[in-house]
Amino acid sequence: MAGQLADRVQQALPVQEEVLPDIPLGSHRVTRLVAGWNPIGGYSHASPILDEYMRQYFTPERIYEFLCQCMRHGIRTWQFDHEPRSVWAIQKVQESGAEMNFICLHAERPTDPPMQRVIDDTRCIALVHHGGVTDSLFRQGKAELVKDYVKKAHDHGVLAGVSSHNPDNIRKIADEGWENDLFMTCMYQVNRPREEQLALLGRAVVGEPYLETDPIEMTAVVREVPKPCLAFKILAAGRRCTGSKGVEDAFAFAFSNIKPCDGVIVGMFPVYSDQVAMNAALARKYAVAQTVTAL
Repeated sequence: MAGQLADRVQQALPVQEEVLPDIPLGSHRVTRLVAGWNPIGGYSHASPILDEYMRQYFTPERIYEFLCQCMRHGIRTWQFDHEPRSVWAIQKVQESGAEMNFICLHAERPTDPPMQRVIDDTRCIALVHHGGVTDSLFRQGKAELVKDYVKKAHDHGVLAGVSSHNPDNIRKIADEGWENDLFMTCMYQVNRPREEQLALLGRAVVGEPYLETDPIEMTAVVREVPKPCLAFKILAAGRRCTGSKGVEDAFAFAFSNIKPCDGVIVGMFPVYSDQVAMNAALARKYAVAQTVTAL
């Protein structure tokens, strides 16, 4: 069954491919809409039940089918985590001769594979320091470890990025002139500490905080920094998906508030609707193609 599914998807891949606006990232060009990892990894940011459903749904073959569907609709960049399912799907795409760029979210935690293994397995164009780890290290006064990570990624011959949920961290890195090539910038500070919530709101939420002013604050910083930014959680982990207007408004806000050299990362769970086609259409509508010179 797995082989039949992969063969069926592969046969369909060249049919009626669409085009999306793209931007330079180093010597590469990546689409302004990047497919995200969280639903595939089972990170719904909603409930453990949905987490498990997502993990079970996205078998290696279904991940490969998803990537092929993305390419048919013009999405030719995937931000992924390194694990056996993602590696199998990436290698299948590469064996087919299809052109797709891969950006790995990674850190030097005990459970993370070495940089060189990630590169050898996937031929990724960039390694990006994991946002949750970034924010934790910054809070501990250990930002230098993130800076060292960027240097190590460059030593391994790939682009280096830093992800963060906190706009202050993005601004600090830019002000200090780190050598990173890109940022991943979360629209919501979902890991805002309880003490900060109490100081800001006078109370703390149950679960992750999604404040409606967060995207305004993050995109203000995104526009300040000259380096390319990939904005993620533009749909507030599904909280803005209550209707087609909510989704469209989120895309419109994101693309009108980031730079022409920036893009967005959107996780998709195309079980009940064709989210790939819908998101690609919105990206073509709002990510107006522009000629951008690489930094």
